[in-house]
Amino acid sequence: MATATAAPASLKPGRMYIDGAWCEATDGKTIAVVNPATEETLTTMAFGSRADVKRALEAAHKAMQSWMKVTAYDRAKVLKKTADLMRERADAIARTLTMEQGKPLPEAKAEVLHSADTFEWFAEEGKRAYGDVIPNSAPGKRHLTLKHPVGVVGAISPWNFPITLQSRKIAPALAAGCTIVCKPASQTPLSLVNVFDCMVDAGLPPGVANLVLGPAQDVADEFLQNPICRKISFTGSTPVGKQLMRGAADQVKRLSLELGGHAPFIVFPDADPEAGAKLAVMGKFRNNGQVCIAPTRFYVHKDVQKKFTEATVEFAKALKLGNGLDAGIEVGPMFESKALDSTAGLIEDARNTGAKVLVGGGKSTRFDRGYFFEPTVLTNLSMDAKIMTEEPFAPVMPLLNFDNLDEVIRQANNTKYGLAAYVFTNDLSAAFKMAEGLEAGIIGINDPVPATPQCPFGGMKESGLGRELAHEGLEAYLETKYISIKLRD
Repeated sequence: MATATAAPASLKPGRMYIDGAWCEATDGKTIAVVNPATEETLTTMAFGSRADVKRALEAAHKAMQSWMKVTAYDRAKVLKKTADLMRERADAIARTLTMEQGKPLPEAKAEVLHSADTFEWFAEEGKRAYGDVIPNSAPGKRHLTLKHPVGVVGAISPWNFPITLQSRKIAPALAAGCTIVCKPASQTPLSLVNVFDCMVDAGLPPGVANLVLGPAQDVADEFLQNPICRKISFTGSTPVGKQLMRGAADQVKRLSLELGGHAPFIVFPDADPEAGAKLAVMGKFRNNGQVCIAPTRFYVHKDVQKKFTEATVEFAKALKLGNGLDAGIEVGPMFESKALDSTAGLIEDARNTGAKVLVGGGKSTRFDRGYFFEPTVLTNLSMDAKIMTEEPFAPVMPLLNFDNLDEVIRQANNTKYGLAAYVFTNDLSAAFKMAEGLEAGIIGINDPVPATPQCPFGGMKESGLGRELAHEGLEAYLETKYISIKLRD
């Protein structure tokens, strides 16, 4: 039985960052950070309380009085320098990310570089927070609008992309003139600590960005109930997003929510089924299927179903599973042990409703330790299977079929989610009809990895509110102020 390569014990304990200083929790508590490939404790991280969150919000409020007055050009210098430092340190940051989260090292480095691009893009976009001069309808009046930062932001993100998802909040907030308090997942804080190191070395003023860790409910309650926090940006599950919406009502607090998904991947008969299978496998098993926009339901036209299925099985079988630090690894461990159990449960439920396992289907027996699950392909799915309605954050690929375009649009839209959808076709008419008919905020046509800083990211229906990235991502941190002036006669 193979043993996952042990990570070197080289990570120093992590601390929170509040008001320009690295600090321990007020009550001295810490939490262990565990490597999912080896189940070994990497180090500890300061684990705060509501008192620490309150202190961070107060620091951000104090800092905002001056940060919002800094010119967009000077704010951009800090963001651009942060991006440069992230690129310089990408190898070391990626290694930390792989050790705490599990994804293969090349994927981790790609996440660091993508996040650096996000900082750089918003460094420039912050210079374009334009107002308007509006034609007057009455003599002697002048009308204009100005953009004003929304205020102190509370940012909450999950464990699957610890750097990317916080960068999408930090960069536009700072570019807009807001200050921020960041709460990463308790299991993956160390790579964000590395990013804060870059920001500090780039000249970040005290209090402008703060990093806290603590019980999720306590942090959320302080964000919701403290009037200093004017906006919450959350990436995570739909049920938690709904809780935040209810809690935000009391203060009419602004929200940006990037929530769950259940993305269809639709393969038309005009396209090469083997090429489509390769794209589908790449999109599905990236980060072990633990991606909010990962394709989760694969609709394949009956004319190419056989060839697509055969190619999919071969590509999935060939994936190299192991410790993300090892060379050539394409699929790392799952995030935590309970993810293994929930994935096994989804597959068992699918089997009980008639599904057939073509490859994989269970926990890997090749490793003595670590949360490894075999890349799995299913067919003969029943619509009653839980995997068809529940978001499967897992390396499981269910294959279905369809006959015509209108039918597959109805099937694809038959979900409460609407984050992403994917289409594989060379038919321009089919591509446009799918782009217009699918109820999803992000649609990849022959593109399984569509996210990029200059394009909007977000969902429809119960997949969220608002958009991150692009110019919409900056607008999310700005208020529009209308000014009407009556001139003297």
